[in-house]
Amino acid sequence: MKILDVLTAIILIIGGLNWGVMSIIDFNLIAWIFRDMNLLTRIIFLVIGLSAVYQILFWKQIRLRWAAKYH
Repeated sequence: MKILDVLTAIILIIGGLNWGVMSIIDFNLIAWIFRDMNLLTRIIFLVIGLSAVYQILFWKQIRLRWAAKYH
């Protein structure tokens, strides 16, 4: 499960950075890499959204899982 925790966190960081770039210079890096809003781009945005849902729903369990390692 820790791999999923880290993977979803990385996906959220990438998605957040993309949103930051979009707001500052009006440039969508993900759409640029995958050529506008094709099916693959939509799937990537779906994965980012699902990562956010995972992190929200399992926040307490994730925190406890990682805290147990350091205590």
